[in-house]
Amino acid sequence: MKLLSFDVYGTLVDVRAGSHAAFTEILAAAGASHLNSLEFWERWEAANIRRYWQPYRRYREICRDSLAETFAHFGLQGDPGLIQRYFDAFPHFRRFPDVDDALDRLGRRFRLAIVSNIDDDLLAVTPLGRRFDLVCTAERARGYKPDGTLFRYLLKESGVDVSELLHSGQSQRTDMVGAKPLGITVSWINRRGLPLAADVPKPDYELRDLRPLADLVKGT
Repeated sequence: MKLLSFDVYGTLVDVRAGSHAAFTEILAAAGASHLNSLEFWERWEAANIRRYWQPYRRYREICRDSLAETFAHFGLQGDPGLIQRYFDAFPHFRRFPDVDDALDRLGRRFRLAIVSNIDDDLLAVTPLGRRFDLVCTAERARGYKPDGTLFRYLLKESGVDVSELLHSGQSQRTDMVGAKPLGITVSWINRRGLPLAADVPKPDYELRDLRPLADLVKGT
């Protein structure tokens, strides 16, 4: 391997925990404090993923439209502009405790890249704790992971052969669905211990966090 790439939100950064307060505030502002904010968030995230397959629009716009859809699903009259509460939370997201040490070790031997379905300005305020050799965002690629656009951009910008890349990510519906059809080796960072969906391509490796990666790529 010459290049190790990583999903950001959910793989390096705990977006579920970090956005919990924001979505609690969103529901409160919509008069729906009785709803479970995590259930609401997961419905909203699924709506985002469906929109990733459509012609490119900025992540901020997708999130806003998905919030309007999710409000409607739950029978609410909330203002989609409340999604700004979520964007305001980005500087306060926290990295998972295994991330810094694992990336320090891997960065001594490999180039490191991030591959994220995100706008550049939101990535810029996310506390990543380090610089990466290559940054690939949906805004730069003008497309998202699920249809392969962002991964093709990664391969083009990095100049590596597909056989020289290992991608690590947590999302079945974006990381594996987007990368595996291109022949990319994928390590599924399954932090939550979820079962693999029947219609998702099987990853090459399944890990609970990033710590085993150094041993995994030791002989490459």
